[in-house]
Amino acid sequence: MPPAGDLPPHRPGALRPRRQPGRRRREPLGLAQRDLRNRWGMVFMVLLLVLVVCRLVFLQGVDGAALAQAAEDSRMRTYPIEAVRGQITDRNGQVLAYSVDAERVVADPEVVEDPARTALALTTLLGVPAEELTEKLSRDTRYVVLAEEVAPDVADRVRELGLGGLVYEYDPVRLYPAGAVGGQIVGFVGVDGQGLAGIEQTFEEELAGSDGEERVEVDGSGNPIPSGIDDTTAATDGDSVQLTLDEDLQYVVQERLDTACADGATKSASAVVLDVQTGEVAAMAACPGYDPGNYSQTDPDLLGNPVVSNVYEPGSVMKAVTLAAAVEEGKATPGTVLSVNGHIQAGDTVVTDAHDHAPINFTLTGILAKSSNVGTIMMAREIGDGTLERYLRAFGLGSETGVELPGESGGILEDSADWTESRAGNVPIGQGISVTTLQMASVYQTLANDGVRIPPRVVASVTAPDGTVTDTPRPEGTRVVSESTAEAMTYMLEAVVGPGGTAPLGEVDGFRVVGKTGTAQRANPECSCYTGGGYFTTFVGYAPADDPQYVVAVDLERPTSSAEGGQVAAPVFSDVMRYALTAGGVVPSGAPRPDFTLTVP
Repeated sequence: MPPAGDLPPHRPGALRPRRQPGRRRREPLGLAQRDLRNRWGMVFMVLLLVLVVCRLVFLQGVDGAALAQAAEDSRMRTYPIEAVRGQITDRNGQVLAYSVDAERVVADPEVVEDPARTALALTTLLGVPAEELTEKLSRDTRYVVLAEEVAPDVADRVRELGLGGLVYEYDPVRLYPAGAVGGQIVGFVGVDGQGLAGIEQTFEEELAGSDGEERVEVDGSGNPIPSGIDDTTAATDGDSVQLTLDEDLQYVVQERLDTACADGATKSASAVVLDVQTGEVAAMAACPGYDPGNYSQTDPDLLGNPVVSNVYEPGSVMKAVTLAAAVEEGKATPGTVLSVNGHIQAGDTVVTDAHDHAPINFTLTGILAKSSNVGTIMMAREIGDGTLERYLRAFGLGSETGVELPGESGGILEDSADWTESRAGNVPIGQGISVTTLQMASVYQTLANDGVRIPPRVVASVTAPDGTVTDTPRPEGTRVVSESTAEAMTYMLEAVVGPGGTAPLGEVDGFRVVGKTGTAQRANPECSCYTGGGYFTTFVGYAPADDPQYVVAVDLERPTSSAEGGQVAAPVFSDVMRYALTAGGVVPSGAPRPDFTLTVP
């Protein structure tokens, strides 16, 4: 052994330092481990780079167009361009309806910086309370209307304020210079500019035209960018419609009816004037009427056109159809004599003449001139119910005339197979059947036009914005009775206005007049009966008798009066016919009125 204190000679690995408790020796990383960690880091970086590149490629190559379009769309604003509504004129070009320029002021609240301040700047010019404007400008929307129908000069003053977020749209105002004259035919448009009545409604598509569209690029304040996108589609203005009406004649008719309605007994009245040869409506009116420019302030029940929509029992004016059928069927001539009693049984009803009387030897002319109910029923029984119905329908009763106006009624005419005996006694004399004033005028137009019925029309032509005129096709005539029968009826109807007839007040100085009175009981709505209902008083006729030019039909509703048509309706007819003939330059009748034989011993 070595001596104490001496250390043994050193041998590699013979002695190792003693580890201290709780500590582990850290071994250095090997090359393989370092390479693995570097590789994973590289993969991660490559993947991240690939993702970024793919996203850039997708955004620029695939979704770039969509994003660019979205950015463009966010700067675009689209505004409607309203077409100018066409005019409505009378036959002479007098304007009855037209539109004037005005603008609608709208806002985009999102770009209005200070709603209250903007409202204060606009309130006086637009005539809208500041509180209301502030509320509108504070809404969560991109479009709000601040004021409509703003005059162009006012809109220009608003523009001069330079306020952001405001836009100006075309908003024309519809005007009716003739007011109530022709108003029921012309009609009116609603707040949205769409026709709601009359010609405005029937010809909505032609008058309205086609709206355009303005699509412009705007800046942050909502103002158009001068060099920006401007994609505008122009509007196509509406056509103009020319009516067959004569405004001056229309005025006379309306004034005369208004006078009639002011007499304290007439509740309503209607009248129409037709051109005999063409069926054109030269005038058409009713009272009470209305002004299309103030339709919103009118009782809604008065916004129609009674001449074509309201029906009534015509009374004795219908006798012309019954006797025309008898003549056409060869059952009688104007000189045929019948022994006519003052009353006749019709089922469970006794029908009388105006006054009961002993038998009178009336000629057929006398039956019409004296308006004999009994004599007319006797002739109706000669031809039969079925034949009478056929003639009534051939004259246009029981169906619409086809005039270019909304709300037309076809009247009421039951099938003859359903007539009771009392109904068969009423229809020939104008009770138990309902008609419009226009239908009755058309009946007499047929007789005046040598037996050929031409459906009435009220539109003459339509003119496009480029000036192209399209005439309304003239309806084809339909022969209802022969020319000889029409001449016979003209002869007999002239006796109504002549000496001994029921309507001397229907005469027109210088002209030979043809016509017929009617006094029909009016149904009493309180009892659903005729008692206490008053009367419809009517006069329909044409002139001159030797060369008919115009037909005039007048109907008065008189709930509290017992006056007859020859007393109250005939004078209205006379006034209207006198003006129509003189204004139309019709030459006074040359041949004298013939002598009439009404009764024989």
